[in-house]
Amino acid sequence: MSNNDAWMQRDIASLWHPCTQMKDHETLPVTPIRRGRGVWLEDFDGRQYLDAISSWWVNIFGHANERINDRIRAQLDSLEHVILSGFTHQPVIELSERLGQLTPVGLGHCFYADNGSAAVEIALKMSYHYWYNVGRPEKRRFLTITNGYHGETLGALSVGDVAIFTETYRSLLLDVLKVPAPDGFGLPREQWVAEAREKFAHMEAALERHHHELAAVIVEPLIQCAGGMRMYPPEYLGWLREACDRYNVQLIFDEIAVGFGRTGTLFACEQASVRPDYLCLSKAITGGYLPLSVVMTTDEVYDAFYDDYASLRAFLHSHSYTGNPLACAAALATLDIFEQDNVIKANREKADHIEQVTAPLREHPHVGDVRQTGMVVAIEMVRDRATLEPYDFRERRGVRVFRHAMSRGAMLRPLGNVIYWMPPYVIEPGEIDFLAEVTREGLEIATRD
Repeated sequence: MSNNDAWMQRDIASLWHPCTQMKDHETLPVTPIRRGRGVWLEDFDGRQYLDAISSWWVNIFGHANERINDRIRAQLDSLEHVILSGFTHQPVIELSERLGQLTPVGLGHCFYADNGSAAVEIALKMSYHYWYNVGRPEKRRFLTITNGYHGETLGALSVGDVAIFTETYRSLLLDVLKVPAPDGFGLPREQWVAEAREKFAHMEAALERHHHELAAVIVEPLIQCAGGMRMYPPEYLGWLREACDRYNVQLIFDEIAVGFGRTGTLFACEQASVRPDYLCLSKAITGGYLPLSVVMTTDEVYDAFYDDYASLRAFLHSHSYTGNPLACAAALATLDIFEQDNVIKANREKADHIEQVTAPLREHPHVGDVRQTGMVVAIEMVRDRATLEPYDFRERRGVRVFRHAMSRGAMLRPLGNVIYWMPPYVIEPGEIDFLAEVTREGLEIATRD
């Protein structure tokens, strides 16, 4: 029995994996990982795999990054954790100050949790509670766009719209308004703005009709990640900010997946020059090391909760590991790397290379779209390129790509029929070329009937 096999057996006997039909592992074994370095992961038998999806979109500066390692080690020697209610510590203060300097002006208050779903729950609760505190309790509903994803807890699921995640739990979810997303699928980039303007008419109409009962609109800026990496232009965000202001509805940006350099700017909302009322951040905030999330908001929101204790206006939301010092230390090291290495400029150069090597895939007879925003590229497989007819999900074409990629030493984990790359920023040009080769081969194998 190989080392991998031994660990696989122990795993299957004791674990229930996330986002997994466990019966699949009868024919598609789990891959035990022993260590990582840079963009590479290594299993217990010594095989290596290029981490093309940043281990679920979190790792941006490579595995076992020495600068992040050193910062966490130093923090271990002084403070591993302390309650953040009534107490504080240096890393969380410094992180809050730096985030306030980096994000759009006015987001000066940080409320911490430990994962993206929790951040979305906080933003939803905070928005509703804001209106309650200012004497508008009827503003309690939320508006979003179709095909979105904001997490797995019930509030986050409610504002999501990816059926495979939400349908089973529909009877438990909030009554949320949804309008068509500004999706550029199948269109040349130069047509994205016109398509988005057409779709924005639905958002405008919903705001006009329901603003009296709406607390907030929530969207993923620029990329709907779990919804198949569907993309739209920044102009939509500008129109949305103006309309929310006009109708007195708050705006939540979920940048959990797209923040920290993924889209070509440090934060996606920069590309529209707009500021949300709530900015949700997580995933890459710690460089992929430790769980941490934050909701950033404005003085106006903060002041609506600031009162004498007896008023019962406080935001009584908490998590045991809120603002964990080790996670904050990892986040500070991550911000240091952005500051010291001119990461955004380097990312733009790598994004240009990614665009060049994936462009030939546009000509494949079973590719309906190759789309890219910053360091994220998606290749969508279709049955019929002319009509964009999709493959039936039960055919599991993406699994064929995954199997082939693993055999070649790359971790590509498609979203249904969508092959995508979201690699660590330390990826080198030769590794990008290797991914293009593996993707092309996987595409050929997956689309054979």
